Amino acid sequence: MAGRFLESYFTPEVLAAQARYYGHAQRISPQAERDPLGAEETEFIARRDSFYMATVTSDGWPYMQHRGGPAGFLKVIDSQRLGFADFRGNRQLLSTGNLASSDRVLLFLMDYPRRERLKILGHARVLDVREHHDLADRLTPSPDLRGKVERLFLIDVISFDWNCSQYISPRYSEDQVRQVIEPLRARIEELERILKKA
Repeated sequence: MAGRFLESYFTPEVLAAQARYYGHAQRISPQAERDPLGAEETEFIARRDSFYMATVTSDGWPYMQHRGGPAGFLKVIDSQRLGFADFRGNRQLLSTGNLASSDRVLLFLMDYPRRERLKILGHARVLDVREHHDLADRLTPSPDLRGKVERLFLIDVISFDWNCSQYISPRYSEDQVRQVIEPLRARIEELERILKKA
């Protein structure tokens, strides 16, 4: 676990709640300003085809939105920066609007089959795709999606946290299920052919 993440969230109110319910508050020593993403985080991010992004409204309300695309559409630009192409959607622009008043974001990435989750804390900015063609080419996962990209999100990573696997129920995508059952389907067809000959 990167210490800067907990340092950011262990507010006086959180420490008071810990003391009330557990008899003591956790202590964390002062941390570096940022925790860089390592090889494990980079590999995990590259396998994701979706994540959740939380922002805050100017009135202080939290807002979380699902983001999806081909595996690896959330790009690790370097150890302290992520980026992704924002595709045309429902035209509400809630996350984009929220980031105009507060650039703070939290990304929540899940791997249900492996029961792993990664939280990433950072500062985000939104760029107009019409003004950043080279970056759009770099962040767009495939050329056929280029016309659907309206904005680009850049996230300066402050820290991250790996959560424990407790209470994560394994779930599998249609593609993952297909990979598992394909050998079984082939074996059933083989046995049916054998039975027809018998």
